[in-house]
Amino acid sequence: MSRPTDETLNLGRLADELGYFGFWFADHYMANTNSEEIIPGDIHEVWSVLPAVAAVTETVRVGPLVSPTSVHHPAVLANRAATLDHVAHGRFVLGLGAGWQINEHKAYGIELEEPKQRVDRFEEAIQVIRSLLDEDRTTFNGQYYTITDAPSEPAPIQSPLPIVVGTGRPRMCRITARYAQEWNSWGTPETVKPKLDTFLAACDKVDVDQASKHKSVQALLVVTDDQTKIDSALAGPMGDNTIAGSQQVLVDTLGRYAEMGFDEVIIPDATLGDMPEARADAYRWFMEDIAPQLA
Repeated sequence: MSRPTDETLNLGRLADELGYFGFWFADHYMANTNSEEIIPGDIHEVWSVLPAVAAVTETVRVGPLVSPTSVHHPAVLANRAATLDHVAHGRFVLGLGAGWQINEHKAYGIELEEPKQRVDRFEEAIQVIRSLLDEDRTTFNGQYYTITDAPSEPAPIQSPLPIVVGTGRPRMCRITARYAQEWNSWGTPETVKPKLDTFLAACDKVDVDQASKHKSVQALLVVTDDQTKIDSALAGPMGDNTIAGSQQVLVDTLGRYAEMGFDEVIIPDATLGDMPEARADAYRWFMEDIAPQLA
């Protein structure tokens, strides 16, 4: 669920003050149920929240993780991204994905195409976005998009404005290696390793230097010495994407990510407290107690 907007801005300011590298938001309109079912839950629209966060921070990178091209037209995404890069003074990162959440597509009447068509659409969309961000004018004639001598002004501050794609599939990894600057996936060191191998192989396949790509990974944290809670977290639906155990387990695991070549670890705050004060304390705890052990 979304945080209240006031808390989101406070957490953004806190992340900025504490020296976090990135402050990310999921781009969804409702809680995921892995079906057409809709359950209650406040979800703020990410492209309305991002400008506010960019305006109250100074150093932390901000962006959606990730915006689905099944929902957003590429020309709209490119223009939003360029403008937000100005609001953020060069700190915006455009996260992209092909789209996957069933209930929001069904509820809003947005077609969720079959996987091949969805990736076909994504491949066209990222080319359109990359061109609009980089070039003075863009013309593109594809199966899904037709862009004719289109401007995108002003250009973003960053050149290039980084695009990050969240994926683990071979074809999507090849598209990411070819057109994006950054790659993201979910998993523990064990479960993300095959995805990392797929991405690195994709870089080789399209003749791109593996080291030139910023690589990030997401995982939930459950920090506890209670073995019952550890077992429950690892047996749950997000078990393959959860680090559960003591503080030392957390430090050791984060060190393994670095050894694997990841540049950034993104930690969703869904498991970091039920109340605003607890979440803010968790932000401080991580930077004060954990980060110094990873230097």
